[in-house]
Amino acid sequence: MKEFYIDSDGIKLHAKLDIPEGMSKGPLCILIHGFTGHMEEDHIIAAQKAMNDAGVAVLRAEMYGHGGSGGTFEKHTLYKWVTNALAVVEYAKTLDFVTDLYLCGHSQGGLLTMLVGGMCADDFKAILPLSPAWMIPEISRQGTVLGVSFDPNHIPEKVTSEDWSISGDYIRVAQTIHVEDEIARFKGPVFIVHGDADEVVPYEYSVKAVELYNDAELVTIYGDDHCYTMHLQEMADAINEFFKAQIA
Repeated sequence: MKEFYIDSDGIKLHAKLDIPEGMSKGPLCILIHGFTGHMEEDHIIAAQKAMNDAGVAVLRAEMYGHGGSGGTFEKHTLYKWVTNALAVVEYAKTLDFVTDLYLCGHSQGGLLTMLVGGMCADDFKAILPLSPAWMIPEISRQGTVLGVSFDPNHIPEKVTSEDWSISGDYIRVAQTIHVEDEIARFKGPVFIVHGDADEVVPYEYSVKAVELYNDAELVTIYGDDHCYTMHLQEMADAINEFFKAQIA
């Protein structure tokens, strides 16, 4: 494992690169956490190990205001995350050993995967949104985010829950984003994993995403929550099997 930082317009993004033993050339997947998350969460590590076991190198990266990266959580926005992700993609494309590039993210990282997948469609062999929170722009326009309500036409300076606080700019940015535009741009394989008892991101959004994408598969983790805490191995096995089929 190699630990380092990737520059994103002056913001240091904490990153770790895990390469399967003996790999000289092969595929790489960029792996991104979600809102309030980081690269060492159980579901992120499980996904990383599943990819490594399938013969795929993994570049985990923490976005603005999260984990060991620069910036403060309260000031993060989806625009900043998109800029960060583009910097990580640019870095990954400089790695000599990489043959094919994949992108995977969980929750808000899944939303980011859908956005950047469309923006950089030619760069990725496939994308893997996990429990993708792609409803965030839609519900921000309606006046709610992650269970907290506000006036969507008069955005407050801060939106606060018991566990976190974000600036009004997070909402202002989210309201401008239309994920369907980037869904339409990506024509390659899309592999979605989602628990049907997800209490954070409604499972129905992944069902809808499969209908909108050109070539998508949804693996349902029955009875499981947002982070697959009850059937973590089932999520990991699904990812492992997907990549084994990809590189067979």
